[in-house]
Amino acid sequence: MFVGIDHGTVGIRFAVLDEGKAGRASVFELSRKKAAEIDTEEIIREIERGLEVKTEEIKLVALTYSMGDGFSAIKDINKVRNRGVKSEEGAGAKVGGGTKVFDTILAAGVPTIMIPGIHAGSETIDRRMKFFSHCASPEKVGVAYHIYKKGFENFIFADISSNTVTMSVAEGKIIGAIDACLGSPGLYQGPIDLQRLREIDEGRITANEAFSNSGVLRKNWTNGSAGNEELAMDALSLFAAMEIAAMRVLMTDYGGVDAREYKIFLTGSVGEREEIKQRIDQLLGINSEAVTITMYSAAIGCAEIARDIFYGAKRILGIEVEKNHKKIYF
Repeated sequence: MFVGIDHGTVGIRFAVLDEGKAGRASVFELSRKKAAEIDTEEIIREIERGLEVKTEEIKLVALTYSMGDGFSAIKDINKVRNRGVKSEEGAGAKVGGGTKVFDTILAAGVPTIMIPGIHAGSETIDRRMKFFSHCASPEKVGVAYHIYKKGFENFIFADISSNTVTMSVAEGKIIGAIDACLGSPGLYQGPIDLQRLREIDEGRITANEAFSNSGVLRKNWTNGSAGNEELAMDALSLFAAMEIAAMRVLMTDYGGVDAREYKIFLTGSVGEREEIKQRIDQLLGINSEAVTITMYSAAIGCAEIARDIFYGAKRILGIEVEKNHKKIYF
């Protein structure tokens, strides 16, 4: 059995691939808050109960954690420093659940690989995208791989939920992504604009507080109608479509790929919604109908990465798999 773990903004999602069941995935979610409150033994029990698997049955885990910007190749968990991040400081909520799950998996001794984020140190992306220090967190690699395993080599996907991240893949390689703090907002988090910069400079809020409260449901931007969800969803659809369109521009520089040769996918708790898909389809044009995929795609894709690396894959979407001759799965 192979397990994928998606360290999401709100919850930690798990997926297991059981080769005895035609490769179908079982999934479950553990809230970061609950994970932070329970001890490591209970976390193991939660994983075993949720996936209906014993840890000794697991051949390999593919784990994502935070920004994943401290390394650029897929590595054994024992070979990453500082849990694979340059710093614990940065954008996003700090709950402690993801850290506890990481430490639990490490202490349990289950064979585990770490998936890196996409950042300036990544070899696979377009060199122009390295202008940005960070492009996407590791779980987005899982989403991309799940789509790739469905038979697509050229595609764009937008993961729309607490925040929004859009990634492009050309000829089976990740070529770029737009991170949550750069482009479209999500429900809760979003880019820092001029007013937020002023609030930071005035010492009223920190940069992380500004990012964490710049989503369409948190930012006070509707002239007293902050609870207007219809307007918020319409705005979010617009900005997500704009971000996808930006990735289309990058795609034109790769192998003559045009809009007829690649698919657009939507995922995440918001991206899954039919009304959001319809609005984005309308904004992007009639020939750009998007395909929705489950918000568990990141965890499932990570499990698929674990399986393929166990059986000898040397690269994943252009990301190198670091060799470790002491481990049979490398």
